[in-house]
Amino acid sequence: MTVYAIAQLTIHDRARYERYAARFLPVLERYGGRLLAADERPAVVEGEWEREKVVLIAFPDRDAFERWAGSAAYREISRDRTASTEGVVLLVRGVGPG
Repeated sequence: MTVYAIAQLTIHDRARYERYAARFLPVLERYGGRLLAADERPAVVEGEWEREKVVLIAFPDRDAFERWAGSAAYREISRDRTASTEGVVLLVRGVGPG
């Protein structure tokens, strides 16, 4: 079943985050991930939101997500993300077939 990773981030070191972002897609695609959305100005429709950026990624299943997240290639580039941002990453299951 499809799973979605949702990152909610505040960026405090733009240069280091941009270095991460420049290397992100090739690593993501290598593990079957698809970038669905990335927005630094999402519209808050209800409630309060304290972050700057939302990223939505799809994976065919949880195993594909875990292979990507645990891969040496992602661990290498993710050092820049963790050093340059604060935030939370959620993993949610899709609904329905697929």
